[in-house]
Amino acid sequence: MHINLPTWLTLFRVMLLPVMVAVFYWQFPGHNITAAIVFVLAAITDWLDGYLARRMNLTSAFGAFLDPVADKLMVAVTLFLLVESHRGGWSGVVMAVTAAVIVGREISVSALREWMAEIGMRATVKVAFIGKLKTVMQMVALVVLIVQHERSAEALRLYHIGEVLLVIAGILTIWSGLYYLRAAWPSLKGDATGHVLPRDDG
Repeated sequence: MHINLPTWLTLFRVMLLPVMVAVFYWQFPGHNITAAIVFVLAAITDWLDGYLARRMNLTSAFGAFLDPVADKLMVAVTLFLLVESHRGGWSGVVMAVTAAVIVGREISVSALREWMAEIGMRATVKVAFIGKLKTVMQMVALVVLIVQHERSAEALRLYHIGEVLLVIAGILTIWSGLYYLRAAWPSLKGDATGHVLPRDDG
């Protein structure tokens, strides 16, 4: 199997995950900034592999499979790290509930897409604006929370900003998930005609 440049970038994104976890827990000066930089680098490869695949027409079945898996792994692993580091209090509850909503939506939509593929009804359309907005909000929130995950007194205000952004991303996650469910509803009801599914790029 030939692996093209976009797929190598996707594989690189997956390999960055254990690096980010190690840096996140390794208590050296500036480890939080370093972990955030690793996360941003992974996010850049997410944009770059898609851009190169379209621009250079370097698509592959393996790349199409791996790209969304890498995206969801990146977000899920980061959320798990943040939840584990913010246990206790209302802040920990908010973080845990929001993470559960985001990860739960990803699992549900992935299962829905797999089922639609099995019945031959996996049509796609242009990505909805809400999906793009959700992704941007989620990435910004995660970067802020990685940087401020130790919640020192002088950084608490910025941490709360990251919390609010993540909650907004969680709300947008539910909204986009309902949009996806609405598109698939005719098939779920047994009517396998006339529906079009949004592409799940976020």
